[in-house]
Amino acid sequence: MALNERQNEILRILKEKKKVNVNELSKLFYVSEATIRRDLVEMNGMGLVERSHGGALLPENSEEISIFFRMEKNAQEKERAATKALPYIPPFKSVFIDSSSTALALAERMDFSHKTVVTNNLQTAIQLSKKPNVTLVMLGGMVQYNTISATGSWTARQLEDFKFDLMISSGAAVLDGNAYERSLDQKEIKRAAFERSQKRILLIDGTKFGAHGAYRLTGLEDYDFVATDCPPPKELEGKDITFIY
Repeated sequence: MALNERQNEILRILKEKKKVNVNELSKLFYVSEATIRRDLVEMNGMGLVERSHGGALLPENSEEISIFFRMEKNAQEKERAATKALPYIPPFKSVFIDSSSTALALAERMDFSHKTVVTNNLQTAIQLSKKPNVTLVMLGGMVQYNTISATGSWTARQLEDFKFDLMISSGAAVLDGNAYERSLDQKEIKRAAFERSQKRILLIDGTKFGAHGAYRLTGLEDYDFVATDCPPPKELEGKDITFIY
C-alpha cells in the first residue's frame, strides 16, 4: 500500500517531533479526526507508527523503515538501478541477497535456475520460491515486523557456514565514499556475507548519497561495482570506484 500525500506529511512531522496528536493533525490538514485516525491505522499496519492515546508515536526501531514503505518509496529510482545492474551480473552458482527492497527489485529480474540463493528477507524468499529449480535458503533469527527480515547476531553467525560467488545488497547511506547502515544488526549481517562473497554488488538510488547512516560497512571501492539510477556526486569522481548508471 502506498502512502498518500497526507500520510507522507504525517510521517515527516513524526520524524521531527516523535509524537503527533489526532486533534492537531485534524486542524492542520482540514480533515476530520476520523480521517486522521484511519491514516494512523494504515500507517500502523505498515509499521511506520505506533498508536498512542490520542495520536501516534515514532516506533523505537524507526531507523529500520517498513519494507512495504521502502518498496513504494523511490520505486522508479530503485527499478532503474536494478535495470542498470542486470547486464553486469557476473556468472554465479551461489548468491546472498540482503533484506533491501532495491536488491529485491533486481532479484525479481534474475534467473536463479539451478542456483543456490540465501537471504534473510521473507519477502525475497516468498518471491523467489515461485521460481523453478532454485535452491532457496532462508536464514533464521528474530523477525523484525518493519523489515520482514531475520536479524540479530544468530542470523549473522549462520553465514559462517556459507561461501558465496555473489552478494547483492543495498545500503542505507553513502557518505564520503563509504557504505553505511542505520542499524548495527544489519551492518553485522551484511559484513558477514560480504566477507564470504567472491563478488559484491551494491545497488543504491540517488537519495542514498549523503543520507544518514551510523554504522560504516565498507568503502565503495570494495564492491565490484555500484549500480545507481543517476551519476554519482562530483566528490566521488576519480576514485577507484566502478559506477554503473
